[in-house]
Amino acid sequence: MTTDVSEISERAQTLLKSLINRYISDGQPVGSRLLAKDIENQLSPATIRNVMADLEDLGLIAAPHTSAGRVPTAKGYRLFVDQLLTIKPMQSKLLNQLEDQIVPDSYEPDQIIANASNLLSSVTKMAGVVMLPRHTQVTLRQIEFLPLTASRILVILVVNNGEVINKVIQPERSFSASELQQTANFLNQEFVGTDLTQIRDKVLNSMQEVREDMAKIMAAAVEVADQVIEQSASDDYLIAGQTNLMHYSEMGDLDKLKQLFDAFNTKQDVLHLLDHSIQAEGINIYIGEESGYTAFDGCSVVTSPYKQDDEVVGVLGVIGPTRMAYDRVIPVVDVTAKLLGSILNSEN
Repeated sequence: MTTDVSEISERAQTLLKSLINRYISDGQPVGSRLLAKDIENQLSPATIRNVMADLEDLGLIAAPHTSAGRVPTAKGYRLFVDQLLTIKPMQSKLLNQLEDQIVPDSYEPDQIIANASNLLSSVTKMAGVVMLPRHTQVTLRQIEFLPLTASRILVILVVNNGEVINKVIQPERSFSASELQQTANFLNQEFVGTDLTQIRDKVLNSMQEVREDMAKIMAAAVEVADQVIEQSASDDYLIAGQTNLMHYSEMGDLDKLKQLFDAFNTKQDVLHLLDHSIQAEGINIYIGEESGYTAFDGCSVVTSPYKQDDEVVGVLGVIGPTRMAYDRVIPVVDVTAKLLGSILNSEN
């Protein structure tokens, strides 16, 4: 259950805001003496201790182990972010940095998205994540296969309005150059203009009606289509700066870090969060256990959707400790999302 700011006195609001700002800055439990200094001794240490006890009773702050100081809880951060946070205007120097570094030397959508995730990471010193653009349909325009080794094939897909996607796949069996060419010819002849995810089902439905040699080609088409679709699904976002998270003391537990990095590698939990965020308008913030995934219990995730042709096609954000400078991270995420959408539109 969340607490509304109206449920606590102005004095308690001031102390909670001061405590959270101090903890975000120092990363150490905050005691009454530090708080008294931060509010310029407007209240006595005894009064501060009483107010802190009330805040603790409300579940907004907590005492870690035997420390005399207090730290914010996820509930405390939520109240702070929703009702007490003052967003600082972005400095023009930082805005110029975002604008300059997000655009690559030559326009490539994948490179722009990679730049965005790297930029989010470098500016915030946390992990930056960008979901690749999702369109209502990924329509096949052309497909080619290039054998790299006996077991690896480069698939070159031209989709939608000329966007080029390159995928390396590893089919269960080897294909000759002739088989690959026949498969490409067949797919290009029969399925140009078809949604990529529908090609496999249409090929399967047709296999029973064709002669044996064509059935072999279609079986090959099913296998490579499976690989391409699966590979496309696994590459749904780019993440940069995961190792930045190791520098925060509160995330130093090796088991927790392993769980978090496993989530990054398997991608499923992150994708679920991003899928949920893509439905939100503007900034969306998950604090601690609010994400619903154990791996992110000690983290906050700040996201914002980005648009192409007035349609939300993806979401980007920052993953870091709950002790993040929300007043600085939120505008960085917001501006980067707007810049990414603007660049993708201008080069469309």
